[in-house]
Amino acid sequence: MARLYTRVGDKGETGLKGGVRVPKDDLRIAANGDLDELNATLGVVQAMMGPELKPLSDILERVQHELFILGQEITEAGLPGGGVRKVEVRHVARLEQEIDMLFEPFRAMNFFVLPRGGPIGSHLHLARTVSRRAERTLRTLHRTHPLGDPALAYVNRLSDLLFAMALSVNHLQGVPEIHPDYTK
Repeated sequence: MARLYTRVGDKGETGLKGGVRVPKDDLRIAANGDLDELNATLGVVQAMMGPELKPLSDILERVQHELFILGQEITEAGLPGGGVRKVEVRHVARLEQEIDMLFEPFRAMNFFVLPRGGPIGSHLHLARTVSRRAERTLRTLHRTHPLGDPALAYVNRLSDLLFAMALSVNHLQGVPEIHPDYTK
């Protein structure tokens, strides 16, 4: 790449696979924007993690790679010859195993918690909300450009994983969870 900028998108369009041009507000581009924001948020979380949280950091790094697979599936949705790489059932199953492992100490929890904690826990809650937004965008996109069931399940499980991680990190760092006070 000779330059970082190309000037090709100056008129409000961007390219998809095979040279297809679409407006920059195409739902496939919007969905990828949500995933990009989520991926960057996960990068911020990882930057705050020390060696004691390496197992969680490793999970987040793998998820960052998987978000690119999901992004490619989104970009190719509805295009001829699309779908070279897709989110698979195995990706969803691995998230479910990690959720179960992380959430085990909190299984008896039958309440909502305020999305807060230490810096890492708070940022994990923020990532969870970005993941939920990405899920809503993908659901809207799915109406016109169908995605595979594993892709939709993956983004749904990912927010659960981030919630379980937030609880785990807060617990490890001695930050108590606070129930919402509905009387205030």
